[in-house]
Formats: sequence, structure tokens, C-alpha cells
Amino acid sequence: MGAARLSASQLVAWFASRPGRREAYRAAVPLDTLVQIYLEEGAHEAVAGDLAFVQAVVETGWFRFPGLVTPEQNNFAGLGATDRRPSPATFPDARTGVRAQIQHLRAYADASAVACASPPLGHPCADPRFDLVAPKGRARTWNQMGGGNWATSPTYGDTIIRLYRDALAHAGR
Repeated sequence: MGAARLSASQLVAWFASRPGRREAYRAAVPLDTLVQIYLEEGAHEAVAGDLAFVQAVVETGWFRFPGLVTPEQNNFAGLGATDRRPSPATFPDARTGVRAQIQHLRAYADASAVACASPPLGHPCADPRFDLVAPKGRARTWNQMGGGNWATSPTYGDTIIRLYRDALAHAGR
């Protein structure tokens, strides 16, 4: 939960500074558009959109989509792509996919977000897995997101924080 610390231009510059990343980018919308959507949707739910974007970098393999999820699914967080019986969610457009990710993050971080409806959410529910997060607010920090919460890897949150710090450093922050 919280405000983004990086602007859209800073996130795009960080992403583009990584060799080969821009050329391998396969999302259905341009990078600058996707980053702007993350910041807007995050601000609307009081979720740090820049951190959510970095999570999407991890989940999509820098938007190359090497796993179960395809670019056409607009699923930037692997929602439903679980280790057991994977059934990745599909969203009609990038904004809806980002909104679902942001809402899912809010369910993990905010104990008061008890229903996937507006309110408490700022938009109608886009997250098909919102109700599966129980109890709400069970992972208030990124370090709590691994080990079976969002992902099974015990270093999941550390990986996101490390990349986020890299993005902050690239922006001189």
C-alpha cells in the first residue's frame, strides 16, 4: 500500500536500460502505455503502482511471457497460474489485467478490503481470485509475499525488492 515513488518516464527508462528488454517486450500495449496504466490503477487503490509494475516484470519474465501465460491474456501477475492445476486468468485488455493485479495486491495488503466490490475498492471487481485471499491483509510487506502467499518461492519478495531498488537507483533515488 502506498504511493508510487517512480514516474512513468523513470520506469520506462529503467526498463529500456536493460540490454535486450525493449526488443523482447511482447505485451499487447506499448511499454509507456502499460507503465502509465500501472501508476493510474495503483493510485486509485492506494497500491504502489511502480512496485506492482516491477512485480509484473518478475511474473512475465520482463514481458517475454516464457511461462503458462501468453501476452494476449493481459495477465501480468500470473493470476491463476498456480503450481497445482494452473488455469491462468484472461482479461479483455491491459487495463483490466493491471486492475485485477492491483486489486489482488490490495487484498493481500489491506485487511479492510474485505469485499471485491466498490467500495471498498475504487473500481468494480476485476480480480477473479480476490475472494481466495484469506485472511485479507495477510501479507502487508513484499517480504511476506513468498513462501506460499503470492508465490511459493521463499525469495519472491526479495527479488521484487531488489529490482525495485535497482529502478530507484537508476532514477537517482
